[in-house]
Amino acid sequence: TFTAPVTGKYQLSVALRIEAVDTAPAYYQIKIVTSNRTFESTYAPKFASDPDYFTFTQSALADMDSGDTAHIAIHQHSGGTAQSDIAATSWFSGFLAC
Repeated sequence: TFTAPVTGKYQLSVALRIEAVDTAPAYYQIKIVTSNRTFESTYAPKFASDPDYFTFTQSALADMDSGDTAHIAIHQHSGGTAQSDIAATSWFSGFLAC
């Protein structure tokens, strides 16, 4: 969880490396959830077989007040197994842009 130290616009970015991706779900959603708004990207991977890994990315320019928070969420929709793991090489970053 990131907490904005001052009011402003923050550039937030995430890259989630998912290992053992499942082809059965209808889609995956990657979300940057802030106190004011949720930014999401939907991916519907159509792989021929379960890949060893896949990196999902998302970024947003978020208007945040001092004390507002941001965190990352991932949703695997309808079907598949719970085999997917988030790799330690995943990252989340944010900086005060203006």
